[in-house]
Amino acid sequence: MDDDFYRKRLLFYSLVRFGGLAIFFLGLAIIYTDLLRPGGWPQPGAIVAILGVIDALFAPRLLKKYWDEQDRQAR
Repeated sequence: MDDDFYRKRLLFYSLVRFGGLAIFFLGLAIIYTDLLRPGGWPQPGAIVAILGVIDALFAPRLLKKYWDEQDRQAR
């Protein structure tokens, strides 16, 4: 495998993590701003924020496990 292949994997890994952070910040915006309704909306915003944290923390790890398994099978 070449460097370009691993560079693309790193980029995708980073995008998945930043996507989770974007979802987290969207949840905070729902809680504290008038994005969905005046005065904020704490309950749905908290759910979205928690899902964003879970995505930012666990999705890249699952992706790496998947890639490691693919690499082992390719050998």
